[in-house]
Amino acid sequence: MRLLNVHSILFRLIALGVLLSAIGIAVRQMVAMPMLDEQVRQLAEVQQMALARYVARDVDQQVHARLALIASHADDLAPELLGNPQRLQAWVRDRQRGQPAFSGGLLVVRPDGRGLLAEYPVAIGRRAADYMALDWMKAALRENRSTIGSPARETVAGNAAVVFAAPVRDAAGKVTAVLAGVALLDTPGFLDKLQDTALGETGGFLLISPADRLFVSSTDPSMILKPTPARGVDLLHDRAMSGYRGCGVTVNARSIEELACIESVPATGWFLVARMPTAEAFRPAREMRDFAVRSNVILVVVVLGILGVAVPHALRPLIEAGRAMREMADGTRPLAQLPVRHDDEVGDLTRGFNVLVDRLHAEVAAHTASEERFRYMAQHDALTGLYNRSVLEDRLQQAMARNEREGGELALLFCDLDGFKPINDAWGHEAGDAVLRAVAERLSDGRRRVDTVARLGGDEFAILLTGLTDARAGAAIVARQCLDALAEPVDIGGHAVDVGMSVGIAVHAGPAVAPGYLIAQADIAMYQVKRRGKGDYFFIDAVEAAGGGTPAA
Repeated sequence: MRLLNVHSILFRLIALGVLLSAIGIAVRQMVAMPMLDEQVRQLAEVQQMALARYVARDVDQQVHARLALIASHADDLAPELLGNPQRLQAWVRDRQRGQPAFSGGLLVVRPDGRGLLAEYPVAIGRRAADYMALDWMKAALRENRSTIGSPARETVAGNAAVVFAAPVRDAAGKVTAVLAGVALLDTPGFLDKLQDTALGETGGFLLISPADRLFVSSTDPSMILKPTPARGVDLLHDRAMSGYRGCGVTVNARSIEELACIESVPATGWFLVARMPTAEAFRPAREMRDFAVRSNVILVVVVLGILGVAVPHALRPLIEAGRAMREMADGTRPLAQLPVRHDDEVGDLTRGFNVLVDRLHAEVAAHTASEERFRYMAQHDALTGLYNRSVLEDRLQQAMARNEREGGELALLFCDLDGFKPINDAWGHEAGDAVLRAVAERLSDGRRRVDTVARLGGDEFAILLTGLTDARAGAAIVARQCLDALAEPVDIGGHAVDVGMSVGIAVHAGPAVAPGYLIAQADIAMYQVKRRGKGDYFFIDAVEAAGGGTPAA
């Protein structure tokens, strides 16, 4: 009968529960669900646009890399080789084998476009072809830079490809040949991931050349090098062809409504589309709406049932709070805040306990942070944040032990800056510290997670490369990357400061040795570079093997 008394706590609690349930249902249906629909759409657009931007940037970088490579090859091609077919063929073969970025081959085309001077690999029917009508040949002769042609199928093998070309000039600036690299669209590291990667369950990517009105690449192989839809078939596609970049909902040529996000590939004038059917992209909102309808009905029934049973036990929170406190004191329950169920005496007691818990957690957190800070300082260089010599020696010991058990090779690069003392003398130690931090960042850029970059002290750094099958080749690549990274001046307070580096390399395989020995060997190799003019790298065993000469970088 107490439940019928409107002044009883039990009645008021049940009434409050029913009222809150009704308000919650109304808010979800009239406010929360429309907001959820909009937020799901915005989130899907943001995520899909970020993915489109990432893939487009990757394609752009791959194109830039190949444009730079073909330009570099063209600059390296000595004009006198054009008159010596055998030497020219060997030169082309060596460049193609050394950096096989052009999987379809490397060609040297006559300046009049009538046939080839050299090619690798050799393909039947390609040497005698007329290249003057091709767009990349015209662009290479017309422009004083590397260029990219329109995507098309090879005339020989019929593979989808794009050609990168650059003019070869003599000392007088006259074009003596055109160097062309054929990159197949499914070349590993070029556009293969775009073709192999689906977006969600049924979505994917499109790479479009608006100038050629072609699909350059696609997750759907049947669309590659097919013409784009006619104007008016896909309105969002029409806007993209006119320069629009962003996201939108459209109905594609197959009458499927989809969310499409468009991003440019600046190096080519192409654009990339990340697309996904709206039924899949906005599925969470639809499922949440359906769930809300079902749950609202169930919620009313459940709330009434729970309150009808739970309200008579309104004082149970006090008992549960006391039991929880005892268990925390005994150590059988983790120390944590208790829920404040009511704004009454029990609630006041619970809040006071929670304040005490917060203070204890804060003290524990401060102690933990202090320990982690000490641990970090013990393992890292305070100035650059790189690992210190202790961590380097420990990882070096572990790597040699692992190689001794499982086989493999490792390489240690000892890096010493060239011309660092004059920087300190001219600009002061703060500028010198800034240079060291910049050098640390450049040496770390591009390293694998298994590699270790450490500062040994002063202007000396070390890089440990592990898990290598050919340590000498891998170390030479990394050394060259490091030297190239320091080729750019370091900006110090608006002033460009040049700093170089000498690299000594010690390669190890077989039984483990003392870490200090391998570091000392790399140090000796570094000093060989210093004596030979600096700005290069040197392998420790090259003194005896090559009569003291520095190996090719």
